[in-house]
Amino acid sequence: MRLIMRELAHKLNNIRIKNKLIFSFLLVVFVPVLIVGIFLTVALRQNVLDQATQQITNNVERIKKQTSDIIRMPIEISDKLLVDSRLMNVVNTQYKSTFSVVEAFWDYRDFRNYVQLYNEIYNIRFYTTNTTILDNWEFIKVTDPITESSWYKAALEKDGIHWAYINDETKNNRNYLSLIRKISFPTYRSSGVLVIGIDQNQLDAMISREPFDTMIIDNSGIIIAAKNPQWVGKNISDLDFASQLTNKAEGTYEFKYEGKPSKIVVENLLPQSSVNGLKIISVFTIESIVSGANRISLLGFSIIMISLLIAVILIYIFSAMISKRMLVLNKDLNKVAMGDLNVVSHVTGNDEIGVLSRQFNNMVVNIRGLMDEVAESHKQKAQLELRQKEIKLKMMASQINPHFLFNALESIRMKAHMKGETEISAIVRMLGKMIRRNLEVGTRKIALKDELEMVRCYLEIQTFRYGNERLTFHLDTDPSGRDIEIPPLIIQPLVENAVVHGLDHIAEGGFVSLHTKLNGNMLRVEIADNGVGISEDKINQINDSLHDMEEDGDYRIGLRNVHQRLVMIYGDSCGLTINSTPGSGTRIRFEIPVGGHLNA
Repeated sequence: MRLIMRELAHKLNNIRIKNKLIFSFLLVVFVPVLIVGIFLTVALRQNVLDQATQQITNNVERIKKQTSDIIRMPIEISDKLLVDSRLMNVVNTQYKSTFSVVEAFWDYRDFRNYVQLYNEIYNIRFYTTNTTILDNWEFIKVTDPITESSWYKAALEKDGIHWAYINDETKNNRNYLSLIRKISFPTYRSSGVLVIGIDQNQLDAMISREPFDTMIIDNSGIIIAAKNPQWVGKNISDLDFASQLTNKAEGTYEFKYEGKPSKIVVENLLPQSSVNGLKIISVFTIESIVSGANRISLLGFSIIMISLLIAVILIYIFSAMISKRMLVLNKDLNKVAMGDLNVVSHVTGNDEIGVLSRQFNNMVVNIRGLMDEVAESHKQKAQLELRQKEIKLKMMASQINPHFLFNALESIRMKAHMKGETEISAIVRMLGKMIRRNLEVGTRKIALKDELEMVRCYLEIQTFRYGNERLTFHLDTDPSGRDIEIPPLIIQPLVENAVVHGLDHIAEGGFVSLHTKLNGNMLRVEIADNGVGISEDKINQINDSLHDMEEDGDYRIGLRNVHQRLVMIYGDSCGLTINSTPGSGTRIRFEIPVGGHLNA
């Protein structure tokens, strides 16, 4: 993840600020607004669709209730006729003459009264097997075609009310939704079929008020009433979009209507005492519902896009203004990079760019001053290095330079040797060797083994001076580096510092060790003692003094002299490193490259 973020940051850093501002606007404003707009559009569309679905469901429920109200009266009439003794007598009497039949029909006017009294009923007729009765469009003798009809068979096979869309031979064979019911006469061991036709105008008027395509179908799929009059009388399976709706359970479904995504609401109606029922279906296309919401969404989206376009133009203008000022400042920077330090930036303003312009001018002034200082410093440093190179070593060596001292020590050594004082003679010989080596010191480098020999002589003398109880030493040198050439008097002053300052307050058990190690092309030298150590504040003072270029007699053969010589010859990374813990001793080390050269 970090790698991806770094890569992204790297790519963003390569984009111009003007483009970054535009990109930031698109990312921070345009995208969120677009997402919110899409979300609100979808939410509005879905809300409108849900409300329309609920409205259609309510409409279907209303049609169901109105249909129930229309067919409620025919059901009640059929219940009355089911136990009507007068109807039983009319149907089952064996008439002797036509007059007696007409007289019976004249006395029984219930069918006509019901039709006149209730608008829901269009016609009532009774089918009977009594051969002595006359057909008068109310009482009809059963014929073979009637016997073979499906609705007649269904009525005889199962008691109860049947609903079907059948033709009425008394009304020019027009089809009507009809209540069909078998009425039995146990006294006469006979039966007949009652058919009550529902007024089609009532159903059409009810359906025509619906805002969407709505229909009522019977149990066989015949469309009884519909918003579209051309569908009435057809089987629903003949309609492409509704061929699968015959056996659909109650609910809301999605499907294609006239090639458009649509929804359909199905509701079942099973009247009281009915064997079968009716099905109410309402269809609407989603587009017709959400078209208004889509127009509002499109209008809102257009307004948002226009606003965003104006914002992009304004962002572009402002970013161009900012970029222009930064380009002017960049040209001034390029002039400085080419060496022209007399440049003055004229970018004004109190914003960040204006502040940068003023800081740039201050920086140019400071650079000019610093360059003057650096030139003077380089001049002084060159003079100092020249003096250090040519005189420094001789000055250090001249501190122990008198020839008479060497001659006097040689005379003392010979007398001590002649008198048998071998220890004194050896110490004097070592001291004389040190003096001779110091007399021979010049600007040339010496072998590491010669420097170590001087160190050994110095430590032997100090051991003789303090005694073995107070001072011991150990030299651990890498044989592979003994012939490496190093500047003279580099190690001996550090050992002397360890003995003089580190072990000054040690009454016994003082120890000094010297380690040299050749690691590749680097020579590592480390001097350690187990003396009193140095406090942190004192180490900080010593580190500060190491970089002090002023001469001081206390440091002529001290740490500072060695440090500055190492830095001048090998570079800043080759100076002294001091580590110390109060009460536990001090370690001083340095590393120099083999065959190193004087840095320019």
